[in-house]
Amino acid sequence: MVKDADFARILEAEKIDLLLNVHSLFVIKPEIVEVAALGSFNLHPGPLPRYAGLNAPSWAIYQGESVHGVTLHRMLAGIDTGPIAYQSLFDIEESDTGFTLSAKCVRYGMQLIKQLLDTAESDPGAIPVIEQDLSHRNYFRKGTPDDGWLSWSRPAREIFNFVRAADYSPFPSPWIHPRSKLGDQEVSFVKTSLTGQTTDSPHGTVDRSEAGIIRVACSDEWLAIKRTMVNGLSVNPMELLTHGDRLES
Repeated sequence: MVKDADFARILEAEKIDLLLNVHSLFVIKPEIVEVAALGSFNLHPGPLPRYAGLNAPSWAIYQGESVHGVTLHRMLAGIDTGPIAYQSLFDIEESDTGFTLSAKCVRYGMQLIKQLLDTAESDPGAIPVIEQDLSHRNYFRKGTPDDGWLSWSRPAREIFNFVRAADYSPFPSPWIHPRSKLGDQEVSFVKTSLTGQTTDSPHGTVDRSEAGIIRVACSDEWLAIKRTMVNGLSVNPMELLTHGDRLES
């Protein structure tokens, strides 16, 4: 309905004061956005202007950020371009995944919406209008980096970040789970962990540690493999990967 220009007439008849778009993937028609007397606002799961577009929590983890945020901004023509009303920033923990960071955006975002509603009720003119510095804007489009293919020649932390950025368990991921080839078989990596154990083995070499953990050689250290999938089905890495196997980058 928000993509149908006729919806504007319904809102106008109802004398709508505020229109809220909360973590929605729909681009709302300009004539709908313009109807609300006090403005139309979008809750975006990222710190604008640096993380505009899609899947901002995943991109933030992937790029190794330590801080993320959620932004409540006015809707104008364009995507995630309007002035900022409120924004909250918070830490990204090493245990965070795409899902848990998205959940933080929801939790902090609800506080921003409450702040907007309280201000709109008491003094609408006090709702902040902070113009975005678009020289710092990064827009992230649909799709997974490198189409999801892993390069084991990268540092272990970068691969670890890639895997957890795509982790929305128990829900489907908007990204392809990072993947690699084992012979003719495609293997997806769903859970990994850092070991801090250096390696000089060739990139992509599979090893079973003394503790019985399956790990793969990256450019600087071994990465522990906790959960894998093949053809969309969960497979125990202990049963899938054998000491001495070589995963293709």
